[in-house]
Amino acid sequence: MSGGSSAAALGLRSGSYGSLPAAVGGSGGAGGVRKPGARGWALRGEKERLQLLHRALRLVGRRRAGVLLLLAVASAAVFCSLFAVVKDDSSSISIVNNYEVPNAIQKSVYPSTTRPLMMSGNQYSSVVNKIELPNRIHLSYANFTHPCEGFSVPPPLVDKKHTGPRPCPVCYVSVDQAFALIPLEASPSPVLKNINYISEDGIVANLSSQGSGFGGHPSLEQRNKSFDISESMTVHCGFVRGKKPGQGTGFDIKDDDLLEMEQCRELVVASAIFGNYDMIQHPRNISEFSKANACFYMFVDEETEAYVKNSSSLYNNNKVGLWRLVVVRNLPYEDPRRTGKIPKLLLHRLFPNVRFSVWIDAKLELVADPYLLLERFLWRKNATFAISRHYKRFDVFEEAEANKAAGKYDNASIDYQIEFYRNEGLSHYSPAKFPITSDVPEGCVIIREHIPITNLFTCLWFNEVDRFTSRDQISFSTVRDKIRARVGWMPEMFLDCERRNFVVQAYHRELLEQMIASGRRPPSTTDAPPSRKLRPGSRRAPPSKKPSVKRKKEKSSSRRRVPKPVAAGMGAM
Repeated sequence: MSGGSSAAALGLRSGSYGSLPAAVGGSGGAGGVRKPGARGWALRGEKERLQLLHRALRLVGRRRAGVLLLLAVASAAVFCSLFAVVKDDSSSISIVNNYEVPNAIQKSVYPSTTRPLMMSGNQYSSVVNKIELPNRIHLSYANFTHPCEGFSVPPPLVDKKHTGPRPCPVCYVSVDQAFALIPLEASPSPVLKNINYISEDGIVANLSSQGSGFGGHPSLEQRNKSFDISESMTVHCGFVRGKKPGQGTGFDIKDDDLLEMEQCRELVVASAIFGNYDMIQHPRNISEFSKANACFYMFVDEETEAYVKNSSSLYNNNKVGLWRLVVVRNLPYEDPRRTGKIPKLLLHRLFPNVRFSVWIDAKLELVADPYLLLERFLWRKNATFAISRHYKRFDVFEEAEANKAAGKYDNASIDYQIEFYRNEGLSHYSPAKFPITSDVPEGCVIIREHIPITNLFTCLWFNEVDRFTSRDQISFSTVRDKIRARVGWMPEMFLDCERRNFVVQAYHRELLEQMIASGRRPPSTTDAPPSRKLRPGSRRAPPSKKPSVKRKKEKSSSRRRVPKPVAAGMGAM
């Protein structure tokens, strides 16, 4: 799709997202941003009281007896002002524009009670009160006046030199508020209440069918039946062999790691590196709440583990920073990118006791607390699955052509998959599909609640990845539309610029090493072109060409293929 009218219908804005001082530094208005008013006066008053206390201390040496009363009064005043600041946090918000994140913000950590973090252009302030809350407080949206109510994404500034995708401001509550807003009960799952998974004890694999041994070689009839949603279902969802996921299934994991994974209860943040293709990116701005209540897991193969052990000074007993490394053996696929789809789409099978998960591709660095993401993209929207839409493409047919042009996969396999979907009814995207806003996701981040309907969605999405190409953007809309037609449920799709607010894209390892070997200092890892405004003391490097990285074209599959089904079979539902 193209054209201004189509973009307008989707609520999109053309142009570039850059530094947005007007977006969060203004008077509030439609943006719903609170004026500094009383808070600003509170901070000024606190500063004056501290100055008064300092002068009093200087006088103590000469006039000890006469100044004790003054010192006590000043101390009491400072204590009262600090108490007032903490109390004011109950309605605090964060407007974050992750365009240029300075070192002061990069290294900051949200404590249990946090002052608002206001980011606007190049002006940042963060005031922190390290006071632990003795008991966990619960808030509900029914009786909670949301501080981000009325906030909307401002239009981007026009920048003719930088027209690529940019981050935009996102309104977050404070971490303690997000933590208090965690739902006490699971969200309802439409129609589907109980889901089970096929294992080798319950099937005889049809090796003539498409798919893999890991996925169980589901037949076309089994595939089509899996979209007939009922209250209780048993479906293919990987791991068909062995006792349980990770034990003799392919994608095998040590028992100690599996036991630890089963202990993860509330939230897991997960990523994966296979084939030593990426560098480990360390999450930043993670609260003490999240460190205590969330699990951070990085799945790696033996090749990647060996590299990390030899190259990272942070490696200690299978941990690198916040990440706990889980070494996976007996990989079911030759292609590491297809293997990466297992933890990406089947986290509910690897972490059976987890309520929520955040998946981050290994090339991305998480720069916001995960509980803020759950509150912003799930709980606030009453959603159970959130993924960003592609910044440029909305149409699956266009996405397929882009994949072919970039050599992402074997062209014949892409054509076969698209033709199969076309015979099932896939059509070009248009605004007439509203409320669907796109058929193409930017699948590098997935935020979800683990309930039966979302588990079914990712199982069936994985089955398409296992059956056809590993390009999950191509199969996303087919699975979504089939489920939506039966139960009315579909994933929430948010703006790509909002995704770029909380993740920063890094370079793949091979490219980064080439840049270092050539003597060029890699630019800071950002998901957008650098700003024209440089930081003090920095220099603008002369323009240079990006070193090319030769990446092997993904094989169509090491599995045995069968002839294309006839049109009648392809159209079967």
